[in-house]
Amino acid sequence: MDRRTVLRATVAGGTAAFSGSLWACAALAAPAQPGPGPYGELLAADGNGIQLPAGFTSRVIARSGQRVAGTSYVWHWAPDGGACFPAGTGWIYVSNSEIPLAGGASAVRFAADGSIAAAYRILGGTNVNCAGGATPWGTWLSCEEVPLGRVFETWPQGGREAEERTRMGRFKHEAAACDPDRRVVYLTEDEGDGCFYRFLPDTWGDLRTGRLQVLCAPADATAGPVTWRDVPDRDGFPVPTRWQVGAAKHFDGGEGCWYADGTCWFTTKGDNRVWAYDAVQQRLDLAYDDSLVPAGAAPLTGVDNITGTAGGDLYVAEDGGNMEINMITRAGVVTPFLRLHGHPESELTGPAFSPDGTRLYFSSQRGTTGDRTGSAGVTYEITGPFRP
Repeated sequence: MDRRTVLRATVAGGTAAFSGSLWACAALAAPAQPGPGPYGELLAADGNGIQLPAGFTSRVIARSGQRVAGTSYVWHWAPDGGACFPAGTGWIYVSNSEIPLAGGASAVRFAADGSIAAAYRILGGTNVNCAGGATPWGTWLSCEEVPLGRVFETWPQGGREAEERTRMGRFKHEAAACDPDRRVVYLTEDEGDGCFYRFLPDTWGDLRTGRLQVLCAPADATAGPVTWRDVPDRDGFPVPTRWQVGAAKHFDGGEGCWYADGTCWFTTKGDNRVWAYDAVQQRLDLAYDDSLVPAGAAPLTGVDNITGTAGGDLYVAEDGGNMEINMITRAGVVTPFLRLHGHPESELTGPAFSPDGTRLYFSSQRGTTGDRTGSAGVTYEITGPFRP
């Protein structure tokens, strides 16, 4: 049997109901299927080359190598993972720079009316900063996507030097997501045989010390209970962390990571999957797999960064595909939300909502030129009637 047939049989016989809010309204708890979205069809591309549903508009926030409007700050190359943070009556959008040796992260501060108030650097001199994650105490974890990569804790407000958090493991980091209920941080690894980790700090809110654990399950499992085991040597040298625990489950290119309401959602690009880790029941399930939809009908391919709304919708950016951000709705429907034209050699990165949920930020990492250095990156804002 081919992979599609095997997966359909496995999911039909083994998937239990998800506990997260995403599936609260679903008639059947099963991997998401294509269908109409809550905002209707995409309209013709606007002046920025973006197709959006009716009622939504876009604007360019920053371009790599150019000054951010109204500031003297030059926006970084290769914008990648991002997040938003409240800041007085306004908010801040943080974005990583996925370039070698001089990566780091930058921030744009917005006033209450959405105008740009400032832009500045919050991390510099690091290596290929890909994704990361926000913490409940208002910091940004910026992750290096290189062998023996590190996690840096940064302060979006500025005014404080970033701090290295090597107790969180040295490996090819991708994204992080904080679970305040169990007081752990989930971590993805961008390797073809990468693992899914969690860091248990000794004191919640202090990431300087703690234990690193790896998820363990049968190699071919797509649904079922999991366990966690300590990683013996979090420094990953000479034996990489992903090879230290024989029972560890390996994933094909870990990417984005998002936690909400007892579920950690993470993506794997090598097999175009969105996984759901039920932290309450400690089990793993598939939320989306392009092999589990009708052949040729998968709207979401090249899965990458992921974010969510307070109401339980997920937004998944594509690295490749047809340059879309797709929704996976709370009813288990996967559907395009936006499509970017004229950037065929780029990838969409850093989706994040403003604190009030009315604005979505994201970037085209390589822009219209497709230059692998990311010198033509563009960061956008989408405004419109996002549902609660």
